[in-house]
Amino acid sequence: MSKQLTFTLACAVVLSAVVPGVAGYLSARFEAIESAERNLRAIEARLDVREARGARPVSFAPCGRTPDAPRLQELPAAALGDDESRKRWARDMPAWLEEVEQAGRN
Repeated sequence: MSKQLTFTLACAVVLSAVVPGVAGYLSARFEAIESAERNLRAIEARLDVREARGARPVSFAPCGRTPDAPRLQELPAAALGDDESRKRWARDMPAWLEEVEQAGRN
């Protein structure tokens, strides 16, 4: 084989690998650019819609009446329990909680 034929075959092999690789790279880049443009157009459209919504005049109607203030319920003293139930509760209380209660009284 001559040197010229060997060189030609080597160039053909290199080009057969490089050309499809470059073509794939460029097509992927163009698809990424087109996708970014589509996303940008969609975001601009959403922004235009929000601006259009915000530009509309809003009419606020005053309230007809204000709600009544909540009333506190008064419980009868029997609901708090008698002395016996308080002693039972104190007997079931853990020691550390009893210390906290006594500290709160002082």
